[in-house]
Amino acid sequence: MFTLEYISIRQVAYYHPEKVVHNDYYLNHFNRMGKDIARFLQVMGREQRYIAAEGENALTMGHQAARKALSDAGLVSEDLDMIVFSSQTPEYTYPTNALLLHNLLRGKSRTITLDSNANCAGMVAALEQTSRYMQSNPHIRYALIVGSDLSSVNCNPEDEITSPNFGDAAAAVILERGSEGRGFMDSLYYTDSGDCENIMFPACGLSNIYNPEMKPEQIRIAWKPFDGTCVVEPAAADIQEVMRRNGLTLDDISAFCLSQFSLKNIELICEKLGADMNKFIYVGDEFGYTGTSSPFIALQRGIEQGSIKRGDYIFFWSVGAGWQLPTVLFQY
Repeated sequence: MFTLEYISIRQVAYYHPEKVVHNDYYLNHFNRMGKDIARFLQVMGREQRYIAAEGENALTMGHQAARKALSDAGLVSEDLDMIVFSSQTPEYTYPTNALLLHNLLRGKSRTITLDSNANCAGMVAALEQTSRYMQSNPHIRYALIVGSDLSSVNCNPEDEITSPNFGDAAAAVILERGSEGRGFMDSLYYTDSGDCENIMFPACGLSNIYNPEMKPEQIRIAWKPFDGTCVVEPAAADIQEVMRRNGLTLDDISAFCLSQFSLKNIELICEKLGADMNKFIYVGDEFGYTGTSSPFIALQRGIEQGSIKRGDYIFFWSVGAGWQLPTVLFQY
């Protein structure tokens, strides 16, 4: 039996498809429909995004990210005691994608496998819940969390909100019992279900996808226009609350790895906190919005760039449709 120690981040990795699509493609595409999306792309902070090739999906991308995380950590699949797969676009609803990933990695029989879906907030929620589970189960030494969304094929190509906004990618995080730093420290959730039908996928519901009268746009993502800045106030309030109850100030926090849904939202949260924008790692200009994986691609980019070092305090925050907002504090 392992001793009860901290639950730390051992390794992070990400995967993105090779195909790059720049803004010009979408500007021209929607201009032909009489729609100017230049201002929208500027507010969202997009410049390019990676789009999956034929044959790629959430599972294959997650597999690539997981293999890199294991290789970079110097671990093998038999070391994993738990695999959690976070996706809002799973390749299969059964069996679980975690089970399929376990098979691809040739994991051992004593491995817990499960899928998690909190939409775009999924991987932050999975990180928090896996950390807490590991705290209560001393037999789990290594846990792999994979977040992967394939959104490009599910967007209505005539919808100027979703189609140019999303990119495809995956991230993988390996948690370890006992390592450098305190690891997982605290978390807080904010839920407001008042707008729970603003974003729906599949739009017609699973019970209707075989109805021959359904058109493709009724199966893809349905997105009602809304003011996305509604998450700014609760995000800032929850970050401040977690800092307060852990005796930390903004000066103690080295990095904020937030949802990459909108650059404007990140700027507003930064302004609301009175923080230094340099601490907010932004990758949405390169990756587009990758949903569940986006805060952890930002984390790995911060590590690669040297702006995140061992011992640093880091906030993870994201937002799921409708709305669910997890805030997690880690010491890396």
